[in-house]
Amino acid sequence: MLVRLGDLLESSYEMRSDLFDGTKRRGFSSSLPISHASKIVTAICVCAAFLLLVANAAQRSLPRNALWEVVHNVCVPGQSDHHDPKPCLEVDLSGGTEAGFAILRDPRGGNQFLLIPTTRISGIESPIVRRPKAPNYFANAWEARTHINEALRQTLPRDDVGLAINSAVSRSQDQLHIHFSCIRADVGEALHRNQAGIGNQWAPFVVPLSGHHYVAMWVTGEYLGPYNPFRLLAEGLPDATRNMGNRTLVVVGLTRMDGTEGFVILTDEVNERSGDLANGEDLLDRACLIAAAEL
Repeated sequence: MLVRLGDLLESSYEMRSDLFDGTKRRGFSSSLPISHASKIVTAICVCAAFLLLVANAAQRSLPRNALWEVVHNVCVPGQSDHHDPKPCLEVDLSGGTEAGFAILRDPRGGNQFLLIPTTRISGIESPIVRRPKAPNYFANAWEARTHINEALRQTLPRDDVGLAINSAVSRSQDQLHIHFSCIRADVGEALHRNQAGIGNQWAPFVVPLSGHHYVAMWVTGEYLGPYNPFRLLAEGLPDATRNMGNRTLVVVGLTRMDGTEGFVILTDEVNERSGDLANGEDLLDRACLIAAAEL
C-alpha cells in the first residue's frame, strides 16, 4: 500500500529527531557521528519521498500538496543545510525563500521540468504572483530551460521551448508550478505561420492551438525579465482578474522573420460547455519530438 507523501516525510523527520535524541542518551556519537547519521536519514527520506512521487504520478493519485512537501521539506533543507537540492535539480535561494524557486524534473517522465516557488503559492489565481515586486517566475523558468538541453544533449533553438501554467480546474497540485519543455511541432508551425497577426496587445489568435482558441500578445526581447506574464494578463485583460483560476498562461520563444527575438504569450479560459479546461500544458511535448527535427 502506498503511503501519503506528507505522512512519509513527517515520519522521516520524526525518525531523524528520535535518532538524534538517541545519540545524546547512548553516546551514539562515539560510533557514528551525528553528521553521518543525519546524511543517512536524509538520504532515506529523499529517496523514499521521490520514489513515491514518481510511482504515484503515473496514476495521478498524488496528494494535492505533494510538490510542496518535496520542495519545502526535502529540497530546500537539503540545499540550505548540505548544498544538495536532491531530488530537485536546483534550488535558488539567493533572494531568500520568499523569492526562491526549485527545479524538479516532472515525475511523470519525459523531457519536461517544473519550476516551483519555495514559498507557499496556490497557483495562477494567487494575487501574490502579480504584485509589482513579485518574483518573475516565468523569467526564472525561461533561464532554467538549460535543463532541457542537458537532458536532450543538444541545444534547442529558443523557438522550440515553451512554458505553461495550468488553470486551477485542470491542475493536479495546489502549489504553483510552471511546466517547461519543448513545444509541439504543430504549435510552433502555427505561431510562425501567423506571427504577423500577433501584436503587442492581447488579441484572439487566428487559428486554434491543440483544438482551443487562445488570445495572444507579443513582447520583444531576448529575456523575459522585463515582462511578468501574470501582470500582463491581469492588466491587459481586466476581466481576467475576476476569476484568474480559470485561466492558463503559455509563453513560447519566437524569432520573427526579420530576426527580432521575443516571446508569444498566450492565454485561454475555462469553457466547460466545450470541454476546455484551460490546460496550457497541452501545447508542450514532453517527448520533445521537435528536437529530432533539429538534428
